[in-house]
Amino acid sequence: MWTMSMILFACVVRVRDGLPLSASTDFHQNRDFAECKRRLKALSLSLARGPDRGTAEGCHLSIHFHTFGDVSCMSICSSSYPAALAFCFLEELQWNFISTYDSTSIGMASRPYAFLEFDSVIQKVKWQFNYASNIQMKMGLTNMQELPSSPRPVVLKLEEIEERNGVANGHAHVHVEPAPNHRMKPVTALGILSLILNIMCGALNLIRGAHLAEHSFQEDFENVWNVTAFLTCFIACIFQCYLYLFYSTDRRLKTVGLLTFICFCNLYLYGLRNLWQIVFHSGVAFLSAHQILMRKPLDKQLDCGV
Repeated sequence: MWTMSMILFACVVRVRDGLPLSASTDFHQNRDFAECKRRLKALSLSLARGPDRGTAEGCHLSIHFHTFGDVSCMSICSSSYPAALAFCFLEELQWNFISTYDSTSIGMASRPYAFLEFDSVIQKVKWQFNYASNIQMKMGLTNMQELPSSPRPVVLKLEEIEERNGVANGHAHVHVEPAPNHRMKPVTALGILSLILNIMCGALNLIRGAHLAEHSFQEDFENVWNVTAFLTCFIACIFQCYLYLFYSTDRRLKTVGLLTFICFCNLYLYGLRNLWQIVFHSGVAFLSAHQILMRKPLDKQLDCGV
């Protein structure tokens, strides 16, 4: 049982998928706290469908959350801790976070606790709200609960969180978006070489295609299919670079398709290109395809236990 009235844990999560962005490193050897933290994670998965402010009440511990824009701040407090102070704490935490990180970096975060360094700010603000001795400050913050500008939080029971998230037997049946959480293995020297050669081939295709298009417009579009072949090769080279650098679903199928397009277009351009040029462009395409297939996603990272 918790005898102190205080904030025990706080975290910042991304609203759209519940990805934890930062969290306090507090660790409490207590079954109630571990269970409450598990339910907090379950609740974070449904923030996009829930209210902006809410409190999930338990016997000894309560979860408070405050959502604004892309992120939501969540906390676990002892049930005796004033709710008004808890929400003031969350608003202060949120203001610090969104003033430090922009929406682009938040949206592009691909792994849990990508902003772990923000823990120092969480600890500082948490300490201020837990141990501030200024009675006037606490009374003023408590009176903020009466201000009409802040909507009253929705009150839930901790037991309702599992029902809201479809949890059965301790496992949440939720849809997880796999693509944003895939991190690719580090690039290799051969991969960098394939990128450079691919960019060079793409540039050559673009230059030849643009030059041929200029003459084609003056000659009643005689070479329109040759222009199309050059530009198709250019686009395929760019997509090969993209597939190597970033994760994409059906990578193998896309890689084989791009390789086929490049080889076919180069064979079609026989006459405008000699045999060695065709072999060079096709060889670069094969090298790029090989590097794309060799650079696999990293295994999914486990929870850091923060």
